[in-house]
Amino acid sequence: MATISSLGIGSGLDLNGLLEQLESAERQQLTPIVAQQQSYQAKISAFGQLESALDSLRQAATELSEVDGFADVKSSLSGDGLSATVGDEAVVGSYEIDITQRARSYSIATLGVADKEGTLGAGTISFTLGNGDSFSVAVTENESSLEGIRDAINAADNGVVASIVNDGSAQPYRLVLSSAETGTEAAIASVDFGTGGLGDHLSLDAATEVSAQNAQLTVNGIDITSQGNRVEDAIQGVTLDLEETGSVSLEITRDTSAIEGKIKGFVSAYNNLQNTISSLTSYDQESGTAGVLIGNYTVQSVESRLRSTLTDVLTSSGAFKSLSDLGITLEVEGTLSLDEDALGDLVAEQLDDLTDFFAGVADEDGLADRLDTVLGAMLDDDGTLDSVTSGLESSIEMLQERYEDTEARIDSTIERYRTQFAELDSLIAQMNSTSTYLTQQFEALSAQLGQSD
Repeated sequence: MATISSLGIGSGLDLNGLLEQLESAERQQLTPIVAQQQSYQAKISAFGQLESALDSLRQAATELSEVDGFADVKSSLSGDGLSATVGDEAVVGSYEIDITQRARSYSIATLGVADKEGTLGAGTISFTLGNGDSFSVAVTENESSLEGIRDAINAADNGVVASIVNDGSAQPYRLVLSSAETGTEAAIASVDFGTGGLGDHLSLDAATEVSAQNAQLTVNGIDITSQGNRVEDAIQGVTLDLEETGSVSLEITRDTSAIEGKIKGFVSAYNNLQNTISSLTSYDQESGTAGVLIGNYTVQSVESRLRSTLTDVLTSSGAFKSLSDLGITLEVEGTLSLDEDALGDLVAEQLDDLTDFFAGVADEDGLADRLDTVLGAMLDDDGTLDSVTSGLESSIEMLQERYEDTEARIDSTIERYRTQFAELDSLIAQMNSTSTYLTQQFEALSAQLGQSD
């Protein structure tokens, strides 16, 4: 049977169009599979939103789970002479600070030479520091210019810094040697250029010596000496940077606003979580639109466990037993409301009791610790959310395999249709050809019969 390269050429029928319609109808089998995949993917995304909100709540609870979380302090300075940085270990107190002397580094210069690039001869320069450390710098003939000596000392990086100054005289170039740090321990106690070579051309100018000195100050009448102008141990948890001599008053007070902010942040994080859950499980009657996780058991379980933890009465020995004792109440719609005035009074007057409620007493867990345990079961690896999302991902993979199998079956069916249509097209073309031939023969016969008459 003759072959036809394009469907419909032989028969004159729109076989290509018919094949496309059949293929479109067959591919409708894929639509519910894709829809189910999209549904599962939407749920994974929704659980991602839920996880993010839960993680934010966990972080807010963590800030309340340690005693240090309620020890925030702030500082105020009056007077000039220093800046203060208050760390986590600082304690409340008032400090009168008198700075009588700032720390200073040591320096001394050599007598001048005429050419800073001219060689002075090989040698060894020996240094001894105020703390007893000593070191030597060897200088070769080729490196023995003033610039070469400077570079060799600086490359040694042993606590001495070298530079060159030009004093404008006939022999203007001087090598200046300075201690890298302030204080008497870092000071240069001695410099020896040796004899011969380098030692014949360089010597110290005693008139240029600037002696090192330590910082001296008093804190509430206590004398303090520091090798540097940054003083870290004079006041617990406070770093002082001395800028000039003078008197300064430092006041360290409890930062009640920061502590209140952490509790407000906890309430806000929980309410944001509730808003997220409401959004994912809501139903709009007007539009008929349902949340992605409406009726989902996992979400209901998460919400129930959290609500139970927050409303449980603590059995610890602390003064407060429940959030309501702090002015934090659970509303009908599931969010928390906070009495900010009541919280402010508690932070100001019962901070220790507030700390015990959230951070715990001795071996007894506080609310923040209990909440972290519950949230950990939800958020940690192999936890509630990890398990449910892993199950959804597995379902998507199975649907993808089903999609590919169905698509392969559809392709096979369409190819079978294509082959059958091609055969039909050839058959009709052959029949048309035979019909045309017979018609021509009958017409010729009729013509002959007519002539004979």
